Amino acid sequence: MDVFAVSICKGIETKKATLKQVMTCGLWFGCFHFIMPMTGYLLSSYFSFFIDKIAPWVAFALLGFLGVNMIREAFSEEEEETKPGFNFKTMLPLAVATSIDALAVGVTLVAVPVEVWETNEILNTTLGCIVIACITFLFACAGVHLGNAFGTRYQSGAEAAGGFILLFIGIKVLLESFGVLDFMSNSDVLFGLLIPFLGTIIGSAFVFVIDRKISESIKLILTGMAGGIMLACAVWTLLYPSIHNGMILTAALGFSLGIIFQYGLDKLVPHKHIYFEAEEGPTSRLKNSHKIMLSEMIHHVPEGMAVGVMFAGYLDSSIYVTLPAAAALTIGIAIQNVPEGAFVSSPLHESGEVKSTSFLMGVLSGVVEPILGIAVIIIGMLFPSILPFVMALSGGAITFLVIEENIPSMQSEKHSDKGTLSFLAFFCIMMVLTFTTSA
Repeated sequence: MDVFAVSICKGIETKKATLKQVMTCGLWFGCFHFIMPMTGYLLSSYFSFFIDKIAPWVAFALLGFLGVNMIREAFSEEEEETKPGFNFKTMLPLAVATSIDALAVGVTLVAVPVEVWETNEILNTTLGCIVIACITFLFACAGVHLGNAFGTRYQSGAEAAGGFILLFIGIKVLLESFGVLDFMSNSDVLFGLLIPFLGTIIGSAFVFVIDRKISESIKLILTGMAGGIMLACAVWTLLYPSIHNGMILTAALGFSLGIIFQYGLDKLVPHKHIYFEAEEGPTSRLKNSHKIMLSEMIHHVPEGMAVGVMFAGYLDSSIYVTLPAAAALTIGIAIQNVPEGAFVSSPLHESGEVKSTSFLMGVLSGVVEPILGIAVIIIGMLFPSILPFVMALSGGAITFLVIEENIPSMQSEKHSDKGTLSFLAFFCIMMVLTFTTSA
């Protein structure tokens, strides 16, 4: 699957993939997925230290470098002609990075031999490696085709997505080597991390079904809904439980630092709120679409932290965090992510972007949530004593966003009460949901 994802990235950056390029990509990945496990099998005693200690760092460095470079090019204003990139210099690091962990497979084949038919061990092992290589070849070819069709339609947004994919795979390989991703086997946690992101995807997809401009009245209601839900989450789901066992000063400090943290993001990241004609952060030559995407990405930062700290508390069996409470927060954030996704894709389409690009930019704005959720879970599992502090910090950051953006945006001379009433209604609904599920 790593090869499939990387092959999609290769297809994204290729204007029109030829049969030769598809086959070349498949052969590179397929051959290295034969060479690596066979090498691990034949030289297992010599490679054990390399596999355990060095190989994950090699994969992380190669994929991280390529992913960051791909993201940089996607957000660059310079229009560069896309190059095929299937030569030796380009394919070698990708093939090595995605296959280096297959050395470990070769080592395990010594302890658990392949038994396909009744013959000697080396022939069975060779057959096993051939099977790995053939399946890898097929997935790589399919990935190039899929990425090529995707990339030609979604342009720079697809290239950015490809870069994030490479970076994520590199981080995943490294974290797996430390054994800190074991919690991902818990379906409750995995599902909880993905639900808010699903809300962003649904909201972004509205651009495909709504052609007309979102009315002022609807914008106010949606903004009030998002604000009410988030303030209720900040107060009842995050701040209130963080004061457990009288930790008032810890909660106050975390809440204050959360405000400072979010204020810093607001001032350091260039972004634009297109519906309310407000541009903030330092002066930048970023494209208008990227600034709009970053405005919602800033919103998703504390939301990702909030989801992560709640599930970290659940995994730690903390008495002040239950699975229903974590689920209530997750559902609330997912609901308010729907208008946030729409507030990226719809205005981008109104400003001239095609629907596909507008949708992708909306989706990318929410990518930060599951990433930060995973990061906070890892930190919380390593240092469980800081969970109340992080809960209060997330609550402070979210409260800052609500007061600084949602509440002012709800004011309108023509529809003055709709945003306020929506805010209060959804605050109450989220409060009831939180305490009902926690009871």
